[in-house]
Amino acid sequence: MKKMVFLLVSLALIVSVVACGRKVMVPPRIDLTQHEIIGIIQFESDSKGELAPLTTRKFTEAIRRDQEMIRIIDLGTEAEVLKEIGHDRLNKAAFQEIGETYDVATVFAGELLVSDVRPDISIALIFTAGMSVSAEVDATLDVQMVETETGASLWNTSVTKTEEIANVNIWEGGVFVFDAEDPEKAYGKLVHALVEDASQDFRVTWRRE
Repeated sequence: MKKMVFLLVSLALIVSVVACGRKVMVPPRIDLTQHEIIGIIQFESDSKGELAPLTTRKFTEAIRRDQEMIRIIDLGTEAEVLKEIGHDRLNKAAFQEIGETYDVATVFAGELLVSDVRPDISIALIFTAGMSVSAEVDATLDVQMVETETGASLWNTSVTKTEEIANVNIWEGGVFVFDAEDPEKAYGKLVHALVEDASQDFRVTWRRE
């Protein structure tokens, strides 16, 4: 019996050592230094508040995190960029014009879609005006990286997350709105989840050997 227990403990230790093998760093799949200078257009979004600017800023920070020093230019909103280059939408010709106007080799552009909120409250409380609650939302972030010389898409991704957000207020008639005064507090968790998935090709990862 003791021998059997010893063998089982030894086997468990061996399995544990194998499972906890040495971690090896894997460089980012995409080296952004090869695509400089990089422009980023503020992500489009149909939601109110500072959700789109916050997501754009966090995405920019994430793609820089594990790269060498890279040069990124904030080009402003899509409307501002299109007005500057004299185009009405982002297409091949527009991206080529962006490259010439802003002197950038590559451009990131994206869109953030957010569902209606699903408040975590009982129906009996719906008409309590001014009440602050938490809620769940579904959000999808689509991002692409475009080469300005050719207007060709070099990379794209689409990620979807369901997260709880805070500071959702109820107004007269049961209307639910975000508290845009503190975007980090209201939907920081949502933005973090979206950005971490969307930026993974530009960041260091780890694997076990």
